[in-house]
Amino acid sequence: MKEIFGFDAFSPKEIAERVENVGVVKARLPLLSMTMLGILAGVFIGLGALYFVLISSDASLSFGWSRLLGGIVFSLGLILVVVAGAELFTGNNLLVMAWADGIISFEEVLKNWAVVCLANFIGAFGFAIIVYLSKHPDMNGGAVGAHYVKIAAAKCNLSFQQAFFSGMLCNVLVCLAVWMAQAGRSVIDKVIVIIFPISAFVAAGFEHSIANMFLIPMGILLKSQYASVPGSDMISWAGFFDNMVPVILGNLAGGSLFVALIYYVIYGRNNQKS
Repeated sequence: MKEIFGFDAFSPKEIAERVENVGVVKARLPLLSMTMLGILAGVFIGLGALYFVLISSDASLSFGWSRLLGGIVFSLGLILVVVAGAELFTGNNLLVMAWADGIISFEEVLKNWAVVCLANFIGAFGFAIIVYLSKHPDMNGGAVGAHYVKIAAAKCNLSFQQAFFSGMLCNVLVCLAVWMAQAGRSVIDKVIVIIFPISAFVAAGFEHSIANMFLIPMGILLKSQYASVPGSDMISWAGFFDNMVPVILGNLAGGSLFVALIYYVIYGRNNQKS
């Protein structure tokens, strides 16, 4: 009988099979469960983004340490998604593997993406409102709030090209983190393999659509209070959507094409049978 527990990780070929099997379950979740789990994921990623802003707003940290520590703590978001259980749009780009193998339909993939993405927004935006009302941004003499506004202003002013390719690079790393988490046989395994790729994308400043669903609304809520922050007048819902479109497309390209489809070509079940 094959061992269920052990110190060895699942092999890449076994990960591919696990990702496909999980993809079938995710695609066929009841609508209410899918929606509630999507809302949770939006909150979880918001928590990670909040943690990142709290650390990176500390002006006493050098650029390198600020990016490194901020990236490590942001990993909390995906750790909660993977370990506690939630449906995250960017991670669910891996459903393309199950679709490519013909075990779920393209309609099921699109439904999952649409429902989960919308639910992620509800969770992230709702969390932003609660954080705003909690007066958390007033910490450190208002430096935390000012940093939210600075981040939101930068995101609202990205060009389409920069946002798209930054989103693509981001989700390559996010989907690799989710992929590697499937290799782990314990919570510790999963946490360790998530931290490195997630902290790398955050440190590099790449764009994550669901994190932006928390960060830009926070900037919108706070911009009048921190009008002296350069670029605060450019933060708006129009800027939010200008960011969302290319970042979501980039996230889709990075996760679906450069992780899911590439690994399907290498390890897909049809290839294993041939």
